[in-house]
Amino acid sequence: MYKSFLSNKLALLAAVILLALIVLAVFAPLFTAYDPNYMKISQRLQSPSIAHIFGTDEFGRDLYARIIYGGRISLLVGFLTVLISGAAGLTLGILAGFFKKFDNLLTKIIDAMMAFPDILLAISLVTVLGPTLLNVVIALSIAYTPRFARIARASTLIIKELPFVEAARALGINSLKIIQRHILKNLTSPIIVQATFVFAHAILAESGLSFLGVGVSPDTPTWGTLINSGQQYSRDSKWVMLFPGLAIVLAVFSLQIIGDFLRDFLDPKLKKIN
Repeated sequence: MYKSFLSNKLALLAAVILLALIVLAVFAPLFTAYDPNYMKISQRLQSPSIAHIFGTDEFGRDLYARIIYGGRISLLVGFLTVLISGAAGLTLGILAGFFKKFDNLLTKIIDAMMAFPDILLAISLVTVLGPTLLNVVIALSIAYTPRFARIARASTLIIKELPFVEAARALGINSLKIIQRHILKNLTSPIIVQATFVFAHAILAESGLSFLGVGVSPDTPTWGTLINSGQQYSRDSKWVMLFPGLAIVLAVFSLQIIGDFLRDFLDPKLKKIN
């Protein structure tokens, strides 16, 4: 895999971009001398310059500082969403696929959740729970859990009928150990691929929620809140929306490209079809 990854220039570029965004977000104080919340009205809506490479916003705050600090929240939301929805979806999918008595009920629940568009379901949940960072993560996790669950269920239905699982059953190994030793091990590849796509979708969804004003608090810098606060000034000060939007595009495209590479590498049959 390592050699294949290095030979794929597009995937390598995507990984470098994503890693750069993560490093900038995690070590933000090392890459800017500005406080992202420091206001200087006399410097409001200044165009990009040496002093402010991405310009300033409507309150004179350094936009570059706000973008890299905002990346902490946007990327954190994506990561936590993948972690929680992946764990929940994997559990539901394995239960539905491995234990026939749970299949009918869980499948109906998963299909019912899939009937709603992700963003609409997330908006509804955040509206009910309240616009906080924790509630955004909870809402997005619930919205994306069915994606993991369907993949886990479909794969489990196939894996449990394979000879090595049948042999384990014949030897009297209990279901929990079979799931741990055989099912989970063989679910790793499809779940990792799906995780990259959900990560990208979660970043977009958080930005959309913040843009609509139902995400995290407007005082908290995220890529979505920066676009939301800058939209009314975008006609004369295009940079207030351009640079946060560019950060979202780079993050999402990088994750999608990495996900495509992992899918092709882990399932060569798909690559031949394409």
